[in-house]
Amino acid sequence: MSIATNIESLQIDLKPIGVTLVAVSKTKPQTAIMEAYEAGQRIFGENMVQELVEKQEALPKDIEWHLIGHLQTNKVKYIAPFIQLIESVDSIKLLKEIDKHAAKHDRVIDCLLQVYIADEDSKFGLDHAELVELLRDPEFASLQHVRIRGLMGIATNTENEKVIKAEFYELKMLFDGIKASFFRQQDSFDTLSMGMSSDYQLAIEHGSTMVRLGSTIFGKRVIKHVKNKDAEN
Repeated sequence: MSIATNIESLQIDLKPIGVTLVAVSKTKPQTAIMEAYEAGQRIFGENMVQELVEKQEALPKDIEWHLIGHLQTNKVKYIAPFIQLIESVDSIKLLKEIDKHAAKHDRVIDCLLQVYIADEDSKFGLDHAELVELLRDPEFASLQHVRIRGLMGIATNTENEKVIKAEFYELKMLFDGIKASFFRQQDSFDTLSMGMSSDYQLAIEHGSTMVRLGSTIFGKRVIKHVKNKDAEN
């Protein structure tokens, strides 16, 4: 099927249940992104800052860009003027850097805190204790130009559905607990980003409100060598 057909089919399934579709466009040419755009897709996810900046400059300005890969603090300045959501925040140090550059542009940048849920050593993210420690950090309370919208997690790259379901269940329970403990009065804490092309239906069953889909939209890509899984497989 075409990119446009894939987008239209996914939106028919996801919109009625309130799940946001992020089209993962990393490594994809601008022509493919424009095909998705012309089919009505407006949210795209990238994992490399340089590629993201180049695409943002060249493509329509009403696209909502998400950073879904690991973000180094020295790269924040390049995306601070336009980024809509940083899904992969994993430290107070990174949050402080985002806050600093958001302030320079008189913006509040939305962020998700990435939680480590997979049984793989190659993943980034906070464990449960580190997440609570970050939210209790006095420096976190002083940040005025970032807004925590929710949590993001990446399940283990496995065909064992029992493992994946357990990890998604764990993240949903953590999301609910963090919301009750730290964001009870903030309606903006509303996003649970989990689920990719291989497991997004399981993620939705376990409470995901945002899925990151690449190959489901753009087709399979040929991979010569992959050291570890990123934010979309």
